[in-house]
Amino acid sequence: MSYDVRPDRVQSDTAGAAARRAPEAVTAPIAKAGRSSPLGPTVYSSGVNFSLYSRDALRVDLLFFDREDDSRPSRTISLDPVVNRSNHYWHAFVPGVQPGQLYGFRADGPYDPSRGLRFDATKVLLDPYGRGVVVPKSYSREAATQKGDNAATAMKSVIVDPSLYDWEGVSPINRPPTHTIVYEMHVKGFTAHPNSGVSEGNRGTFRGLIEKIPYLQELGISAVELLPVFQFDRQDCPPGRVNYWGYAPISFFAPHQGYSSRQDSLGPNRRVPRHGQSASLGWY
Repeated sequence: MSYDVRPDRVQSDTAGAAARRAPEAVTAPIAKAGRSSPLGPTVYSSGVNFSLYSRDALRVDLLFFDREDDSRPSRTISLDPVVNRSNHYWHAFVPGVQPGQLYGFRADGPYDPSRGLRFDATKVLLDPYGRGVVVPKSYSREAATQKGDNAATAMKSVIVDPSLYDWEGVSPINRPPTHTIVYEMHVKGFTAHPNSGVSEGNRGTFRGLIEKIPYLQELGISAVELLPVFQFDRQDCPPGRVNYWGYAPISFFAPHQGYSSRQDSLGPNRRVPRHGQSASLGWY
């Protein structure tokens, strides 16, 4: 499907917009006005539409990165509040962007904690409606609370096209609740230990859980309830500890990267080719 926008609604990074930002790698990709709905990134054959809600932002920059630990964006698009804003929605369509692209935002606005406003234009922000997240090895939660740019240590969103996922013909089983036996589990804890019998490379992952489906069926389990599987911050905890359980997620539409058997940017959202059994669980 192509994306149709009016040719008179095209804007690019201007010298004035670049001058208002902190010094960083800036090129001039052409961005069109885009649409405010749906929120998040929407992939089309010709590019990606981005939409972000922010009632109080005075300026929003869309950032593209080549690597998860890059300290500077490879491209920056400053959204025009006249062209790229509809009410409280900031949006743009960027031609040529493909799934797997790393991105984030910077937002500038008032700093007034008494009103719940803490804008800091030097910080890289995740897309609240993004479907993928990458975590650099140098990730630092503390860096986000200190002054200055945190691009190199910040998590970044990933463009994901959900239509490319192969669900293998899975459909709802429509079993009534009265006939349902639910098994609650922690994805990592269920298969992390060698005694789980899961192959070493898949322990503690979604794919490791899939290896245990025959075992669950033998127990008579008909439904699995997983503790949080959204992307969460392992550093969101008291000093010296690790957030193991995954509560207080930071990206509700992105599977936790640490639970994927593949650590590339699209790994948590890709089906891994397998032989034999067909899986009825989502992410690998």
